[in-house]
Amino acid sequence: MLLALAMLSLLALPLWHKVDGLTHQELTLTAFNFRAVNMPQPTTSAPVWIIAVLALASAAVAIYEIFQFRNRFTQLKLGMLNLLLLVATFGAAFYFSNLGEAFLNPKLEGQNQPALYLPTLGLLLNLLANRFIRRDEQHVRNSYDRLR
Repeated sequence: MLLALAMLSLLALPLWHKVDGLTHQELTLTAFNFRAVNMPQPTTSAPVWIIAVLALASAAVAIYEIFQFRNRFTQLKLGMLNLLLLVATFGAAFYFSNLGEAFLNPKLEGQNQPALYLPTLGLLLNLLANRFIRRDEQHVRNSYDRLR
């Protein structure tokens, strides 16, 4: 559940921000687009909203995974799928933040916002969930073997 909250938070918070103090131009990367202040809207060859799609997919898989408690192997498979989605989310966010560096005075450096690191938190939470699912499966197997 915390993983889903982290991914949904990513949708509402800015990922990256850059300000040019001389021209008062600002550029902010969100999960859906670039927001520009005092400058023309930047156009990218790739759609920025892919970050939002990957984050929503990751949150949906995490929520669905919770309700598959009767089948731990399915939970583990969904956890591996979620791992790929989280890595893709982080990669897309990192790619677009680097792409944003070129739009506004390349000599200035943009600041990564805390939301950029939410997929990393999601990865940690996903790995912990998979670890405890495996531990639970092992516990059930040991108990079943003892009963035989």
